[in-house]
Amino acid sequence: MTRIPVIVTGGLISIFMFPQTINSQAVMQKSQQDRKPAVAGSFYPAEATQLRTLVSGFLKEGKPDQTSGVVRALVVPHAGYVFSGGVAASGYNQINPDHPYKRIFIIASSHRMSLGKASVYTRGDYLTPLGKMEVDKEVSAKLAANKEFFTDDPSAHIQEHSIEVQLPFLQISLTKPIPIVPIVVGTQLPSICKGIAEVLKPWFTADNLFIISADFSHYPSYENALKVDAATAEAFCTNSISGFLKVLEANDKLRIPDLATSMCAWPSALILLNLTENNPSLKFSRIQYKNSGDIRPYGDKASVVGYHSICISEKKSGQFELSDTDKKELVQIARTTLESYVRNRTIPEITTSGFSESLKTPAGAFVTLKSDGQLRGCIGSFEPSSPLFKVVQEMAIASSTRDSRFLPVQSKELKEIHIEISVLTPMKKIRDISEIKLGTHGIYIKKGFQGGTFLPQVATETGWTLEEFLGHCARDKAGIGWSGWKDADVFIYEAIIFEEE
Repeated sequence: MTRIPVIVTGGLISIFMFPQTINSQAVMQKSQQDRKPAVAGSFYPAEATQLRTLVSGFLKEGKPDQTSGVVRALVVPHAGYVFSGGVAASGYNQINPDHPYKRIFIIASSHRMSLGKASVYTRGDYLTPLGKMEVDKEVSAKLAANKEFFTDDPSAHIQEHSIEVQLPFLQISLTKPIPIVPIVVGTQLPSICKGIAEVLKPWFTADNLFIISADFSHYPSYENALKVDAATAEAFCTNSISGFLKVLEANDKLRIPDLATSMCAWPSALILLNLTENNPSLKFSRIQYKNSGDIRPYGDKASVVGYHSICISEKKSGQFELSDTDKKELVQIARTTLESYVRNRTIPEITTSGFSESLKTPAGAFVTLKSDGQLRGCIGSFEPSSPLFKVVQEMAIASSTRDSRFLPVQSKELKEIHIEISVLTPMKKIRDISEIKLGTHGIYIKKGFQGGTFLPQVATETGWTLEEFLGHCARDKAGIGWSGWKDADVFIYEAIIFEEE
């Protein structure tokens, strides 16, 4: 097995795998030639039906859409599907499959070649077991014409897996084919990454989607990966080039055993930050994290690779926002309150100094408790009559003691309880059920003095159709019968959903 050399540039570590030889017959000619799958049968199934079933399953089980603006970019992993497919699917679930994107730029760092620039594919289309992904050859040719920062050398694409593994997710999750612009980055110089971004800038618009193919830490222990990957993702999500590079360098200086890189495609991520920095309309959201040690029975916790899915979306004007810090504060409030009330029947005081305006804004919220993956309590409030932080505290108590479906939570259960919080946007009455987007909208059905609700994630977790979603809510929650929703008022809302790590 060829050993992976580690290249160090400016204190930053990345990984490039250089093959000992390249088959000259595999190097593509100047004539039109489609890029054939290189890792089908190893990173993912080579048989179309098996591949479609596997990816569809990942998408169904992945985190639901947690964004309300247009998705401008994703960071998703590129390992074998058995390890990173679930995390990648959670990222792809954030995309509105009907959004009219003109093209998708897929940017990946080379694991095999050092080019000193980026290679864009111009010779043909990309093939997968599911069929052809059309390459936007006009845009690719325009990029390749910039010889300072781009090349059309196809050899960078021949055996590179990090673009290829993204394609089946796009083929299955999108409702119509969208052409791609595949770019393999073969440099570690921040100045070249900045130049590449400058060339790409005219296309970084709401009608183009950018996908950064990147795994995070390579080969530290499980516990060290949790710390390093959290620090790297947090720095990236600050949308600061200098902050991101400083954390990569700081991670390197920690000399963590067996840590080869904090992010294997950090140059690709750096290109994106050169496009997003100083744009206050963009929101960075961490969707899901796992590492290979979480994947049983395959993962080894002594040496792992980290996987994040991160979504960059465009905020709507006047949109209610919660930062990662806000979410951590709310989870801590819920946890501290739960522990204190269940053990001692006391409600802890909350110090609000340093709280953001969002935490002090009246808003509805649900607190959901789970134990061993099973529901243990869930109560919420629609009425935005109290500050959000206070609503979360009150619902943490209510869900643990006043959910009529369960006995009150006992002290001995606290270690097994996992907390999920859903902060609600204002409700909107709908005229037609076609306005309901399963997995995005929660519903509230009201008829006379009776009413009931389902949070957005219920549709995802159950796999119900729209009519089942409405029927169960009408019958089981509002108590007005399976078809009661047909002559009731139906409201929709969205939820900002987050949970304890």
